[in-house]
Amino acid sequence: MPYHYSNQEFSKDKMARAVGVALPISVKHSVEVCKYIRNRKIADAKKMLDEVIGLKKAVPYRRYFQDLSHKVATGPGRFPVSTCEEIKKLIEGVEANAQFQGLNTSNLVITGTVVQKAPGAYHYGRKRRRKMKRATVEIIVTQAKSDAKEGAKKAEAKRPKAQGSQKAEKKTEEKA
Repeated sequence: MPYHYSNQEFSKDKMARAVGVALPISVKHSVEVCKYIRNRKIADAKKMLDEVIGLKKAVPYRRYFQDLSHKVATGPGRFPVSTCEEIKKLIEGVEANAQFQGLNTSNLVITGTVVQKAPGAYHYGRKRRRKMKRATVEIIVTQAKSDAKEGAKKAEAKRPKAQGSQKAEKKTEEKA
C-alpha cells in the first residue's frame, strides 16, 4: 500500500523525502524533535541529534512542556534518546534518497517535517487495554542555493541600475 505524502507540491529535481510509518516513538517527543531540527542543514541536524543522544544538549520543548524541568541554556526540555535515534535514521534515509536523485548532499536543508499519530498496537499479555506509542514521521529536504549563485544574482541585480544611470547621463548630454 503506497504512502500518501502530506506535501503534494513536490519537484523531484530539487527535493527528496522519506517517511517512517508507525515508528515506536512518542508523538509529542517527535513533534518537539522535528521542530528542533527544521530549517537546518542535514550535517547540523545530525550533529544536534548526536548531542541529544549523548545527553550533552537537551531538546527545548515549546509545546508539550507541562510539569517539565528546566535545563541549562534551553529552558524546559528533555533528552528523547530513542526518538532522536529513529529520526536520525530517517535523516540518513532521506540523504540517501537525495543522492540517488542526483542532488548535492552537502547543501541539503530540512524544509518540512510532518508528525502524525499512527494506529497503536496493543501490548500482549493479560492487560490488553494498553496501547503502544506509535508515530509516523515524514521528512522533506530541499537543495539550498549555494553562496556563489547568490553572489552572482546580486551582482546581476546591481548591473541594470548602473546601465540605467548611464542612459540617463546620455540623455542629459544629448539635451544640452
